[in-house]
Amino acid sequence: MSKLKNKVAVVTGASKGIGAAIAKHFAAAGAKVVVNYASSREGADVVVKAITDNGGTAIAVQGDVSKAADIARLFEETNTAFGGLDILVNNAGIYQYDAIEQVSEETFQRQFNVNVLGSVLAIQGALKLFGDKGGNIINISSGASTTPLPTGAVYSATKAALDAITIALSKEFSGRNIRINSILPGIVATEGSTSGGFIGSDFEAKLVATTPLGRTGQPDDIAKVAVFMASDESAWITGEKVTVSGGIYGL
Repeated sequence: MSKLKNKVAVVTGASKGIGAAIAKHFAAAGAKVVVNYASSREGADVVVKAITDNGGTAIAVQGDVSKAADIARLFEETNTAFGGLDILVNNAGIYQYDAIEQVSEETFQRQFNVNVLGSVLAIQGALKLFGDKGGNIINISSGASTTPLPTGAVYSATKAALDAITIALSKEFSGRNIRINSILPGIVATEGSTSGGFIGSDFEAKLVATTPLGRTGQPDDIAKVAVFMASDESAWITGEKVTVSGGIYGL
């Protein structure tokens, strides 16, 4: 595959789950990949090794996306290693499902800081490296942005905000050759959804029962769509919300 040959991509939150799958698929498609992680250096190193063992190119760079100094260093190291940037994937995110009575100032701010502010800071950093040639931004949102679930008010609000940013910036970037889109996954079997108790639960069973394709998603399902959205095959797509949910969020 060479859909992304000679492209440079930063994938935030790529030490596991959907981010790790996107990083691997991007590298397999020819991209040089920066595997960003917040705390799991071991996980990031595993992803980088999987890429390089397969003949790809990748480096791991630590950085909390909600901190401007970390974001600045992330893109400085990207530029030093690869001399520019073509693709940004805003995948880093956290979630906490709480009844509204249990929502605290701390948990509210943490989710918005990582999921929304972190994406804005990363976009600002990417723009400096895109330069006149333009670039491509993919925001990993969630089906919860359009179909919120009980106890997920704050998390759903962060993803709805991210989708609004996608649409607004697609217009703000007019004439700059910068595309930006959101991918909205349904429930996906990741380390996070497993440790959070979703996978293997009655809740998962109910979702699968109402999913037309009849199964829980896998990280590769999302990564394949991300490759398409990052490639020239989607050259006339911007400002869109692409739902990848097995049909559960279909209209």
